[in-house]
Amino acid sequence: MVPPMTINTADLCDAHEPSIFVAEPLFQDFGGVLSFYGKISTVRCFEDNSLVREALKSPGNAQVLVIDGAGSRRRALVGDLLAQAGADNQWAGIVVFGCIRDSQVISTIPIGCKALATVPLKTEKKGAGEKDVPVHFANVDFVPGHFLYADKDGIIVSEKNLITSA
Repeated sequence: MVPPMTINTADLCDAHEPSIFVAEPLFQDFGGVLSFYGKISTVRCFEDNSLVREALKSPGNAQVLVIDGAGSRRRALVGDLLAQAGADNQWAGIVVFGCIRDSQVISTIPIGCKALATVPLKTEKKGAGEKDVPVHFANVDFVPGHFLYADKDGIIVSEKNLITSA
């Protein structure tokens, strides 16, 4: 489990406004950790979570997995088993431009998890998608190696680390 740290995105915005990007407020909080940050790793996929599974079952090194699911609300890209795998493998958080499922269980797992909504239907497994490529949604570019900060107020992204202890 990644040790929790309180992130205050409002304070980070005040201190670093010219150099940060703020995501549109599209996301709901679902994880057991409401404040998280880390280097960005990405997956781009559409209604197929094969690469999400692969990522969350590998060492996370306190990173945040940003999943561009094209905003689909038809199938869930993350469920309780993958969220638990992410927590077990030291991922700090997951941001899903799409849906999750098993939200009640995910709320008890020590990982940050933001998504558009919930839907109970799982994905197909075809191995489709791309990993560690720049993705764009919520009016922000999410670039692997840049930093994401999230709390109840929202999500911000910076090219550089805004917290010296990371």
